[in-house]
Amino acid sequence: MSEIVLQIDGKEVKAQEGMTIVEAANTVGIHIPTLCHHEKLEPYGACRICTVEAESNGRKTLVAGCLYPVENGMVVQTSTEKLYAIRKVLVEQMMAHAPDAPQLIELAKEYGADKDRFDKDPSFCILCGLCVRYCAEVKQKHAIGYMDRGPRREISFIPEVAAKECWDCKECFPLCPTSALQAAYVLTEALLPAQPEEEGGCSCSASGCCGG
Repeated sequence: MSEIVLQIDGKEVKAQEGMTIVEAANTVGIHIPTLCHHEKLEPYGACRICTVEAESNGRKTLVAGCLYPVENGMVVQTSTEKLYAIRKVLVEQMMAHAPDAPQLIELAKEYGADKDRFDKDPSFCILCGLCVRYCAEVKQKHAIGYMDRGPRREISFIPEVAAKECWDCKECFPLCPTSALQAAYVLTEALLPAQPEEEGGCSCSASGCCGG
């Protein structure tokens, strides 16, 4: 691999071809916040909290640092007022879903975010995708997946797979930045065991079901 020289926050950085901006910054101790990034997983760019300003060939662009590859001669800024304003809004949006998540609380302090700015939607999930991707890419079990699209999108354990694979694993739990995954798993665990029907009766409580 050829060596690439770029500048990050005024510091000259030597990186390897194929590195992302976040990876290159880490080599010289420059911290770029991330919530959906994990070294064992393919870059995803879901949370966008890693947004930076990258200038290349005279053109300045806002990019996701965990996804964007370094280029020779690139100039990167990671902590401008504009970036702080962007991260502030992103944190506020995520705190509408998980206002008590420790990682979000720390980011809120750093960027002056107001956790009450947006109406609460207590899903306790910021759709970082860490659990879904870890189960698919590392464990290759596919016990967790996405449901629905857009604002209704959420993660859910696949009962048939989770019943066989998750009891002795739970490796995805520590990855969750909002700690909501544990609650989702407990809910799934409660739903997994089939309730036996009484002899001659029906376990369904719906009106009109089974002639009831």
